[in-house]
Amino acid sequence: MGPEREALLERLKRFGEDNDARATDRADKMLNITRDTGLLLWMVIRALRPAHLLEIGTSNGYSTIWWADALSGPGQELATLVTVEISQRKAEMARRNFEEAGVASRIELLVQDAGEYVRARQSESVDFLFLDSERGEYVGWWPALERVLAPRGLLVVDNAVDKAAELTAFRQAVAATPGVREVLVPIGNGELFIQKTAD
Repeated sequence: MGPEREALLERLKRFGEDNDARATDRADKMLNITRDTGLLLWMVIRALRPAHLLEIGTSNGYSTIWWADALSGPGQELATLVTVEISQRKAEMARRNFEEAGVASRIELLVQDAGEYVRARQSESVDFLFLDSERGEYVGWWPALERVLAPRGLLVVDNAVDKAAELTAFRQAVAATPGVREVLVPIGNGELFIQKTAD
């Protein structure tokens, strides 16, 4: 990652922190991932080299820029990155940030309901899925999330430690599903790694 993109990410991180400290309505908060989470998953994406990456919950695009940069290496020219955001205002902010970061051409940003999008997506079509959205919806989305995940595909869920109580029912649903494994990684706000096994 070049220094200009690093500097932009640092500015976006500070903007998100300052904004969220002032905002009283959750819908007005950026709720970005932490830098260490971004760096960890940047490394994971570069190692796995997924062909199809899906993010649910774009916000202002801070995390998406990490993923786009990770997919910018040699041999990743055909990799796809789709990010879904329901807020038009946040999506417009994200588009401007993608342009400034020089990654807009790598990203397909959709402004729509994530549940509808995932339910309509082809089965086993996502190699890496990052979930950072409305946690109360995750249980209802789980059958579709599991269906679209490719064999050996990886689903990473943010806020698995700081919002653990809100994910209890979701984790129970995951645990009751054959053919998946999960592990909690205590970095940032806590990342729940879920892998769809192939055997």
